[in-house]
Amino acid sequence: MCCMLKGISTDNQGLDNRGLTLIEVVVAVGIFAIVVTTVVELLWYGWHSMRIVWDQLAVQNEGRKVTQDLTNELRTANYSSIGSYPIASAGANDLTFYSDLDKDSYRERVRYFLVGTTLKKGVIIPTGTPLTYSTSSERVIDMVHDVANVANPIFTYYDQNYAGASSSPMSSPIDTTQVRVIGIYMRLEENPLRSPVSFTIESKAVIRNLKNN
Repeated sequence: MCCMLKGISTDNQGLDNRGLTLIEVVVAVGIFAIVVTTVVELLWYGWHSMRIVWDQLAVQNEGRKVTQDLTNELRTANYSSIGSYPIASAGANDLTFYSDLDKDSYRERVRYFLVGTTLKKGVIIPTGTPLTYSTSSERVIDMVHDVANVANPIFTYYDQNYAGASSSPMSSPIDTTQVRVIGIYMRLEENPLRSPVSFTIESKAVIRNLKNN
């Protein structure tokens, strides 16, 4: 037994006790940094893409609601509370008409107009005795942001000969007494540099109180 023990080495000279070299540490840190950077970039890209989608959806919903409200207001346009013609002015990017918005028998003066990329709405309630529409009392609010129509007008106008999509709009300047149908067109883009595609809304409003049949 003693002889057998003598043949066994009791030192650790055959084992590799070295730690990581500096080069190995640098390589490991580099790989870790690349992985972390890649993960962070993927997370940021995902968050950024999702934000663009949500922003664009918000713009679309805003545009849809305003277009529907405007269409309804135009359909019920009527002579003002002091006898003025239902349509006060008709431009490519601005429109003024009279309509009873709050169903109180008085007809408000309603103005939609584009400022920059924002479609605004101004409302004047008739007051006084006799009634008047004071422009100083106009209440203006933002309705649609990020309008990107470029050269396309928001509003187009058609006379009594309107027969659908094939009909040509009236030429400028518009004779408001001949208007029977108003077209609404808006191209919305939250950010042209980020949005994947613009969103287009189109509608037509027949002014019921001016129909000839």
